[in-house]
Amino acid sequence: INRDTPLGRVGEPEDVADVMVFLASQQARWLTGQLIYVGGGWTMHQ
Repeated sequence: INRDTPLGRVGEPEDVADVMVFLASQQARWLTGQLIYVGGGWTMHQ
């Protein structure tokens, strides 16, 4: 799996948590109606 993922590793729960923290922050205040894939590029590679 690591070899097939563009970032070269399997995601960790912290990777998802970091995105959630960002989305709950003021830095994400201008985002609306977006789909955000937290997959290390997996969907691009498939």
